Amino acid sequence: MPPTIGIDYTSALSQGGGIGRYTRDLIAALARLDAHTPYRLFAAGQRRAALPPSPGSNFEWKPSAVDPEWFARLWHRARLPLPVERWTGGIDLFHSPDFTLPPLRRGTRSLLTVHDLSFIRTPETAAPGLRAYLNRAVPRSIARADHVLADSEATRQDIITEFHTPPEKVSVLYSGVDRRFAPVTDPAVLGSMRARYEIGGGPYILSVGTIQPRKNYPRLIEAFRLLARPDLTLVIAGGHGWLESPLAAQVKSAGMEGRVRFLGFVDDSDLPAMYSGASLLAFPSLYEGFGLPVLEAMACDVPVVTSRVSSLPEVAGEAALLVDPTDVPALAGALARALDDIPERERLITGGRVRAAMFTWEAAARQLKEHYTRLLE
Repeated sequence: MPPTIGIDYTSALSQGGGIGRYTRDLIAALARLDAHTPYRLFAAGQRRAALPPSPGSNFEWKPSAVDPEWFARLWHRARLPLPVERWTGGIDLFHSPDFTLPPLRRGTRSLLTVHDLSFIRTPETAAPGLRAYLNRAVPRSIARADHVLADSEATRQDIITEFHTPPEKVSVLYSGVDRRFAPVTDPAVLGSMRARYEIGGGPYILSVGTIQPRKNYPRLIEAFRLLARPDLTLVIAGGHGWLESPLAAQVKSAGMEGRVRFLGFVDDSDLPAMYSGASLLAFPSLYEGFGLPVLEAMACDVPVVTSRVSSLPEVAGEAALLVDPTDVPALAGALARALDDIPERERLITGGRVRAAMFTWEAAARQLKEHYTRLLE
């Protein structure tokens, strides 16, 4: 009998973007790669009748109607030793792609993915309750895991430094760019997208990410104001997060209510057209474990302005304009350069296309399968 692998698929079903999309795309690529290994997908807060088709015939749903927050309370706050195998059945290895590791039976191997340490590196940008929970649960999970995956070398070094983790225990597994991210040139598709999100017909700067302090939107809005381009719109595509109301007040006080658009969560299917229609992507985050929107925009032939902190230089390479995310005038200058300097725009577009092609989910899935094999040997 081949070994059986359990995977926590909860985030893929409960989160539209972020870790949810990461998990969906990675496991979909794994299913294309491996049609033989038995996989069991643990899904908290789900009933079997409501589940979508599994990623492959060798992937079996193991749902629980218990809400994910209750599992967090039981496993990581009360620390009750209820093994996840109570729901998955017997497994040889369990992979948690979402920061924390549930209790496991003795002998079950474990793999944990930690996407970033923003709750430690930029604690002022995390909601206090979430920060307190992660400060307790993540170090314990890292200590218990047989191996840890990080989204980037920057995050790997953070894990080694912050938790005194042996370097050989942590590996980098880069994310990929889904094939659907490619230039959209059909005027009908672009026009339909603009109409659906009420963007208007003029040029726009796009930023993608959940509304939260780490994304540095207040400085981006101020840099946009400094551009003084009445023809431009700033479009922010991201789900509702934390501390959103001050942004609306900032836009109103600056008299830019018609020129800064908060779209909320944008469906994955609309993102390629939204990237393609933009004049550039602005991604001046204060900290990122990876920063997938940078590569998605590059794959759609869109110039990128991003931060020279954490993992972003590692991801963007030389194919983006890198700035200090706390320097508003420098950010405004980089935006102007990416908009107006035609040779520089061409360099960014060409370099970005090459850079994005280096990151594929197929490569990530192959690497993940190698980690599974090594842990099971």
